[in-house]
Amino acid sequence: MSLPTDVPGCRFPPADEDLLDLVQRQTFRFFWEGAHPVSGLARDRQKTTGDPDNDLVAIGGSGFGIMAILVAVERGWVSRDDAVGRLGTMLACLERTPRYRGMFPHFINGRTAATIPFSRKDDGGDVVESTFLFQGLLCARQYFDKDGKAERELRHRIDRLWLEAEWNWYRRDGGNHLYWHWSPRHGWTMGRTIAGWNESLLAYVLAAGAPEHAIDAVVYHEGFASGPGFRNGRSYRGIELPLGMDHGGPLFIAHYSFCGLDPRGLKDRHADYWQQNVRHTRINYEHCVANPHGHAGYGPDCWGLTSSHGPKGYVAHAPARDFGVITPSAALSSFPYAPDEAMRALHYFLTRPKHRIWGRFGFVDAFCESRDWYARTYLAINQGPIVIMIENFRSGLLWNLFMSAPEVQAGLRKLGFASPHLSKGRGAMPMIPA
Repeated sequence: MSLPTDVPGCRFPPADEDLLDLVQRQTFRFFWEGAHPVSGLARDRQKTTGDPDNDLVAIGGSGFGIMAILVAVERGWVSRDDAVGRLGTMLACLERTPRYRGMFPHFINGRTAATIPFSRKDDGGDVVESTFLFQGLLCARQYFDKDGKAERELRHRIDRLWLEAEWNWYRRDGGNHLYWHWSPRHGWTMGRTIAGWNESLLAYVLAAGAPEHAIDAVVYHEGFASGPGFRNGRSYRGIELPLGMDHGGPLFIAHYSFCGLDPRGLKDRHADYWQQNVRHTRINYEHCVANPHGHAGYGPDCWGLTSSHGPKGYVAHAPARDFGVITPSAALSSFPYAPDEAMRALHYFLTRPKHRIWGRFGFVDAFCESRDWYARTYLAINQGPIVIMIENFRSGLLWNLFMSAPEVQAGLRKLGFASPHLSKGRGAMPMIPA
């Protein structure tokens, strides 16, 4: 497998560029045509035929949806004015949503803005889902930078929500961790710290850089970066993995925080995050090529394990938990890390029965050829990164927007990160070479 070691770059023929356009645009429709009809926020999931008969909206998925809308404006699929109008509708619902020390719940009702408990005790603030929402909102604030009244008001409303997030409250009495959940009814009962290598690096960056209610650097270094399962250093398929669980775990770990955080040249005392994500991707790919369990379909053209639906329900699919379920988002959101392999996967996915794998919002969530099983759903948290990470591969749009935010730069500096975006006087990183 040939994977980049520094800055990605891959020249595709025009027909393949057209395929990327097709996949991005069709997937974006999940967040535009498939959005909740009242709030405009992202439904947690959609069906291949017909809309769901509920009002379940995903906060983290809506953050990814906001980023997808920016891609749509940049590529001319929707107008700038229409996007500002849609974001205004989304903000109107978010402003009515109950917040818990400034943090949003995992799910809300897109019609009433009421909290929908994720589980019996998870009925309050969710730091990680809020992080993904703020990631999208900060990108939007940076993108809509014109002096007209509508865009000024949009930026003001985003800042108001962002500044109310009490990151330091979620340290739980000043401890050296951020906690995932807090509920006015159940307090800290869930007791889950955000620690060890996972999808939540971004939460610490935003918490450190917040203009108000910020955390100290020690919370990151002694909490998140000292948690169980943070360091690895072992080799899998001949590839040394710096951080994380054995075999790397599901690929969303290399995607969710890095929809906005640019991993190119991003380093701290703990890791080189470009190398971490490239190696994680490579291990996932090599596992599917080796196919130790003999699953149908697996190979160089069909790979990608991450959390998704499957014949056994929703599972965090990974090399160490492999039930034969391929999730298109895993490979397609990995274009920055493995462009040639991702393009081969894209070609292969398009050879599958289109009425079963491809539809109104792009590729379905997952499929399992061994069981002749194809999902009949799309998930916001898997569809969003497809649009975003392909765009980051093609132009660096979301990376440049997010890394330009002063709060993001402040958080990275505070935590001791190095990044080309932090160079004095530097503008946007160049687009990935074609």
